[in-house]
Amino acid sequence: MNLQFDLIEDKVEFFEAQDLKTLEKKINEQIEHNKAILLSVHSVSHQMHVEENGQRFFSAVVHFKQKK
Repeated sequence: MNLQFDLIEDKVEFFEAQDLKTLEKKINEQIEHNKAILLSVHSVSHQMHVEENGQRFFSAVVHFKQKK
């Protein structure tokens, strides 16, 4: 049996939530998970959208890169 392991070098993940605190919690949980596979945060991009009824919607994109 031949096993080959390749390290993940880049990973982009998308998050969404109804409030900023929940969005932050989701991102922080994933940061901890990705530390286990030797990835760290390279960049974060976020947006807020307000719907016609006034409800806010938060989203974020987090780019993880391999620790060097």
